[in-house]
Amino acid sequence: MSAAPAGAPTWAVVVPTVGRPSLDVLLHSLAAQPERPAAVVVVDDRDPAGDPAPLDVSAVPGARVLVGGGRGPAHARNVGWRAVAPAEAEWVVLVDDDVVLPDGWSTALVTDLTGLPDDVAGSQALLAVPPPPDRAPTDEERATLGLVGADWITAEMAYRRDALVEVGGMDERFPRAFREDADLALRVQQRGWRLVHGRRLGVHPLRPGRFASSLTRQRGAADDALMRSLHGPRWRERARCPRGRLPAHVAVVVAAATTLVGSLTRRRTAARSGALAWLALFLELLWRRASRGPRTPAELADMTLTTAALPFLATWHRAAGMLRHRGARPWCSPTTSGLRAVLFDRDGTLVHDVPYNGDPARVRPVAGAAAVVGRARAAGLAVGVVTNQSGIARGLLTREQVDAVDARVDALVGPFDTWQVCPHGPRDGCACRKPAPGMVKAAAEALGVPVESVAVVGDIGADVAAAEAAGAVGVLVPTSETRADEVRDARHTAPDLAAALDLLLAGVR
Repeated sequence: MSAAPAGAPTWAVVVPTVGRPSLDVLLHSLAAQPERPAAVVVVDDRDPAGDPAPLDVSAVPGARVLVGGGRGPAHARNVGWRAVAPAEAEWVVLVDDDVVLPDGWSTALVTDLTGLPDDVAGSQALLAVPPPPDRAPTDEERATLGLVGADWITAEMAYRRDALVEVGGMDERFPRAFREDADLALRVQQRGWRLVHGRRLGVHPLRPGRFASSLTRQRGAADDALMRSLHGPRWRERARCPRGRLPAHVAVVVAAATTLVGSLTRRRTAARSGALAWLALFLELLWRRASRGPRTPAELADMTLTTAALPFLATWHRAAGMLRHRGARPWCSPTTSGLRAVLFDRDGTLVHDVPYNGDPARVRPVAGAAAVVGRARAAGLAVGVVTNQSGIARGLLTREQVDAVDARVDALVGPFDTWQVCPHGPRDGCACRKPAPGMVKAAAEALGVPVESVAVVGDIGADVAAAEAAGAVGVLVPTSETRADEVRDARHTAPDLAAALDLLLAGVR
């Protein structure tokens, strides 16, 4: 490789990998390029519990290997681009480990990136997928061929690092290589950036076929549910994603259910109608899938068996995704320290402590609380409240009274992105009452952020202990009611809420 000419944009390459043999092919094709990237970061996303052997990245001298921990490609890409220093590269090129970079790719990349307007956040390569030369593609191969012409896929796409910082990178709630790139593109464009297509070429070989692999792909229906929750019912149109067959799949499930219920209740007409409808829908889907393939005995067996199961799996994953991602909030932008959210204790931290208070009129915010919450929001952080309310379990308060007080706190100090309330008493053995970590974990899930990117600010040791038990960071803001041993044992303390936020923004962990 040679150094880029003076004035050319600086760029780094980030490759998430699960250790496939194709990684070596990619790295050799990258090493053969005429232009040199500022950095090459390979993120090993294999499950560390499997004790995998170290990756061999020697094909690219100076390539760095980081650990993704088996948490999926979205997290791995975030690990990779965040490891690229701002002064190191203006652009981050995200490349899949099964892509091949043809001769002259890097020169074309520099040409694509040079002179792009400041409002352009990303440049996508043209992706070629060579079809089988002597036969029709299998179902698995057609899935790979579908990458040709798809918009904003990160098989090979360059993003301006500043844009990734602004939106917080990829949403790590997408656990597989599906829809996380469309979500990123939508969020970037929502911030006023533009995405463009470049002229460089990347090559994505066909993936090797696996029996019944189409059933595994149905897990992506849960990611579609997350996309709908985040971006609304018209997300496919905005993200330029083709429509799926969910209505037809649901119809198959309904027909099968009608057949079963009709048989069990001895309603022969209903059972017969359901069976005929199921058979017609099954044959239509089977023909649609099998007629485009090689029609070998193995492929026809695969198509027949998977067509029978596929609608049920797709519907199940979609329903599970809708339940899991209902009310999902946008992915939060992190601070430079990796902090994404701050959770506050209520009584004694945000408002003066009135024991077992059920009267909203008695709510008095702590001095500066509203300003601190507002400053956290301005810094791009999500904010929430985690509060023990054992008065409910003791019969001293109703849940309605607690909710009314919470609403008053929200109006005076918030608004807050999530409220987590534990109604149990000390002897109930629940997982939510602080110092147990349940509420902290629930808040992180509700906000869509990793729990390790969360901080908890409170006035007693239980607040800090709950944070640490969940894997978050805790900051103690002592009051006259805080015990001396709690102050002594706290890893981080601050004299007031403003100082606590300063500590967190400075990166204390």
